[in-house]
Amino acid sequence: MTTREQVTILRQRLQVAGQVQGVGFRPFVYRLAQEIHLLGWVINDSRGVTIELQGTAGQLEEFVRRLHAELPPLATISRLDVRDVPPEDDVSELTIKPSEGGELADAQVTVDTAVCDDCLREMNDPADPRYHYPFINCTNCGPRYTIVRRIPYDRPNTTMAGFEMCPLCSREYHDPACRRFHAQPIACPVCGPKVWLTDARGVRVECEDVIARAAELLLDGKVLAIKGLGGFHLACRADEDHVVRTLRRRKRRDAKPFAVMVADLDHVKDYCTVPVQAERLLTGITRPIVLLPMLEPTSIAPSVADGLGTLGIMLPYTPLHHLLFDQPGMRAVPLVMTSGNFSDEPLVKDNDAAIAHLGQIADFLLMHDRPIERRVDDSVVQMHIDGTGMLLRRGRGYAPKPVELSVASDPAAPSAASEPVKGATAKPSFGAAVLVTKNQTSRPAAVLGVGPELKNTVCLYRGGKAVVSEHIGDLKDGRVYRHFIDTINHLQDLFDVEPTVLAADLHPQYLSTQYAMRRHRGELEGLAGLPIIRVQHHHAHIAACMAEHGRTDAVIGLACDGVGLGDDNAVWGCEVMLADLRSYRRLGHLRYVPLPGGDAAAKETARPALAAMWDTFGPAIIEMPVARHLAGGEGPLERAIEMLSTGLNCPPSSSLGRWFDAVAALLAVATTNGFEGQAPMRLEGAIVAGVENAYTFKLISPPQQGTIVLGRGTLSPSEPPFLIDLRPMVEEIVNELSAGYNAGIIAARFHNTVAAFLLASAVKARELTGLRTVALSGGCFANRYLTHRLGGMLVGEGFEVLHHVNMPCNDGCVSLGQAMIAANQ
Repeated sequence: MTTREQVTILRQRLQVAGQVQGVGFRPFVYRLAQEIHLLGWVINDSRGVTIELQGTAGQLEEFVRRLHAELPPLATISRLDVRDVPPEDDVSELTIKPSEGGELADAQVTVDTAVCDDCLREMNDPADPRYHYPFINCTNCGPRYTIVRRIPYDRPNTTMAGFEMCPLCSREYHDPACRRFHAQPIACPVCGPKVWLTDARGVRVECEDVIARAAELLLDGKVLAIKGLGGFHLACRADEDHVVRTLRRRKRRDAKPFAVMVADLDHVKDYCTVPVQAERLLTGITRPIVLLPMLEPTSIAPSVADGLGTLGIMLPYTPLHHLLFDQPGMRAVPLVMTSGNFSDEPLVKDNDAAIAHLGQIADFLLMHDRPIERRVDDSVVQMHIDGTGMLLRRGRGYAPKPVELSVASDPAAPSAASEPVKGATAKPSFGAAVLVTKNQTSRPAAVLGVGPELKNTVCLYRGGKAVVSEHIGDLKDGRVYRHFIDTINHLQDLFDVEPTVLAADLHPQYLSTQYAMRRHRGELEGLAGLPIIRVQHHHAHIAACMAEHGRTDAVIGLACDGVGLGDDNAVWGCEVMLADLRSYRRLGHLRYVPLPGGDAAAKETARPALAAMWDTFGPAIIEMPVARHLAGGEGPLERAIEMLSTGLNCPPSSSLGRWFDAVAALLAVATTNGFEGQAPMRLEGAIVAGVENAYTFKLISPPQQGTIVLGRGTLSPSEPPFLIDLRPMVEEIVNELSAGYNAGIIAARFHNTVAAFLLASAVKARELTGLRTVALSGGCFANRYLTHRLGGMLVGEGFEVLHHVNMPCNDGCVSLGQAMIAANQ
């Protein structure tokens, strides 16, 4: 027999970072070590998971190999550090130690995931103790981020702390061979959360089967508020237009499309075209809302997504959803499943608030008593024409999974583009942030990016990881602003990160910027003043795209959206940049056009349309029928001309988003933006297939524009950028409208023109810089037609194209870009 004297016994400590808490990682380690006959221990800590094992060199090598190869479904390893430690003589067992805290919270908080197939089988087995139990879960599925209060992720640190485990659950929780070993939300009908039904006033509805009764009410055309993972949904039949309109009226949501939930993938295919990648998303562990082309004709009510060619659709992801669709008559019925709130307000997550607020919208409320710690909306993924997906709203299933990032390796050394690139921000008064590489021992800078005003997220960055929050929303609503502050505090506590640097937008009126400035000045109670870096909006967009792809070198940035304050205090929105993660230079942009009414031009599409006509034709528009029609008569047109001619309340704008609005107005596709992006979405939906030609445009270069030599030469800061002139396009569109051209053809040609002038701008930027990598960011790239066409044209011209995949292209990515720029400065 082999003896200890004959074999060298080694001991190793393994520190594992990544998605390794709350995903069955410790029981997996326990079982794997047991199979290989290793002794030692495994523990959750604030860095992730630490393992100490003792055995032969061959056994330890086998363990590391299989650790990577046989991970549980939800686990990922981002870093594994292995080092030898002295063997211990009195080791006789393999144990899982109780979790401990620590100085650096480096563990990933796991995202919420859809109920797994194993749990569904048990839920539908009459002999199983969790038969028809709407909170069944295991280490491979269920709530995580929405119930965790702090790390380590253990039951006492979650909202399940108040539910004492019964003998069955306790036995499974402590059994390493069980799928529920250390499953923190473990529960059953004996000891776990309960579900009940109330009317709109909160009075309980007595019935034998709560879920069966809820299904009957939905079939009868009632509106229900249903408590889920990260908050309440408002649900109703999606195939009866009067029911959907009732929900719209009560929710005060006139136009924005609703998401729809259906029973299974086969039913998705009844309503939408479903590419393979979309199937994987719909049926996977994250189960976001996926935007798909809608089939015609359809039984989906017109008011679900009026005037749009796409439908946001998802599959059940909680046991409660599955139980609802399993009721008689429900499988064939599509359900509107939209956020439980009044429009533009925060998602409701608590029972009392649901009765107070959602009781004004819903006829009945389906509630439970598992507290929700974090309100998290459903994520939204846009499917591109080529079948790939891009996240449009980061929420359930994605937040707060950290983004692995890179920063400049030497904070004192300029990057390749730092010499010629204009500073992106107001000069910081405190000097550069401290950057840490693998060989440095000082504590890294911790940056808080507070994001923009609309589609706000916040971002915490430290030590090569960025945690981007879930979608927060539009900060103009006071309750959303309070949610914004709560989210910052929660993320700081959860990840044990105290920011040392703030990053905020240039716009002084953004509430996020005002919060950062107050914190910078030390005006917030209990918080010391911090250095602040102000980051230009579109530079943040490009930096976010670069960060998502791990790029630290200089790129050509095409940033296209509705609004962002520029260095010259104009409204920017179609910017051609030379950018890296520290600074940028504006190489080109759309010619400035005055926006009559300022912010009102983002709502009323006739305003940018009239501005485009004035810019092209001048006072002659008074005689043009198209202009009179846009203005609503000769009197309103005269007043608009007076405003445009004097420049009164007409800020200059280079926004591409407003050009989409203008063309939508000219074609009578949309007169207002009832929600952000409505007019551009309708314009895209109007495109006639098969149109390849574009309108005329001009690139206007400044006299004697020089060439940028990266790392050596520089251009004079006073040298102006080149301009993209769309006046020839406007002339041609107006002529075609007068000739009675089809609106769908004009819509297609306009999109083709945008792709053409962005391509020409990228080629011009390549001539100036020698760069061949283009980063695309901004809400305009949520347009499937434009992104597909432009991407193909750029590749055909020899460019490498970076675009968003796991971060939104819209303002949801700005906080990430802010944090990266601040860290690298």
